[in-house]
Parts: sequence; C-alpha cells; structure tokens
Amino acid sequence: MSAVTAIRAGDPIGAALAADPDGVLERIAESASVAMREVLDRLGAPQAVRIEGTLFQEVWAELAGWGPIMFIVHTRDGVFETKGSLPHGTLARGCFNVHGDSPIGGHLRADRCAAIYLVDRPFFKRRSCSVQFVSVDGDVMFKVFVARDAERNLDPKQLAAFETLRRVHAQVSG
Repeated sequence: MSAVTAIRAGDPIGAALAADPDGVLERIAESASVAMREVLDRLGAPQAVRIEGTLFQEVWAELAGWGPIMFIVHTRDGVFETKGSLPHGTLARGCFNVHGDSPIGGHLRADRCAAIYLVDRPFFKRRSCSVQFVSVDGDVMFKVFVARDAERNLDPKQLAAFETLRRVHAQVSG
C-alpha cells in the first residue's frame, strides 16, 4: 500500500483511494464530503503535482500549443467533454477570454484559480494525464486531458509536453 492510500482511522479519502485506486475522484470527494482539492492533495507526488493558480496564464499558453485536447467540466450534475485545441486567451473586463477556431471558448475567472494540479494516474486501468484548474473554493473549474488516438493510446507529443511541464513544476514546488 502506498503512502497515498495509507488508511488512518476515520479517513474516508484514504479508504476510498485504497478501495478504488483508479476510480472517479469526484465520487471520492462527494462521498467524503470534501472539496476536490483535498482529494488531489491526498494523491500527492508523483500522481499529483500542485502549482500556484497565479500561473494560470502561463499554463494556459503552454496548453494552447498542444493541439487538440479533451476539455472536461465535471459537475455533480454531469460531465461535459469537448475535443479541440485551446485558443490563446487574453485578460479583459475581469475575465480570461478565449475565442478562436475551436469549439472551446468562453470567459474564465482566472483570478479565482487557486491551484493547478498536474495529475498522472490510472483511470479505469489506463494511464490518464490531466491538468486540473482548481478554484478558491476547492472545486475543479475544468480539466485539460492529454488526447488519445483511435486505439485509446495517449498522444506521444502531448504526453512528452505534459511530463516536461510536470517535471519542471515538481522541481520548483519540491
């Protein structure tokens, strides 16, 4: 058993991670009545590397160069998935605005981003890599996943970019 899933008495997060190590983290957060930030923090390195939300624009700019990704918004009421490239964004009128030739667009409250997690963990027995933007409330604002090909393998160029981003920020954070 890893340090991540070490179970302490009365530890619903540790128990859930041990029982379902590649399951849906939002379900764990909901069942433990905690914010997603607490579950992501429990994963710890190397599964989750936390960086400051003040790096929102820098990280977004990096992701905008990856090509088509999977953009996910997961709420208690549904999971919304959109494939496309992240457009570059600009700050104006209190929002980070993204528009361009992509199905992904809108207005984000970047000032509410408290942390960004670079998550590399199994999900239903397959490696999954994502960049998760977490609000000041501890909830995930949205996630950007490394794309998969037709055989469901991770895109090698995006995976290399993700691993570089994680390695650089793990050194800065660690």
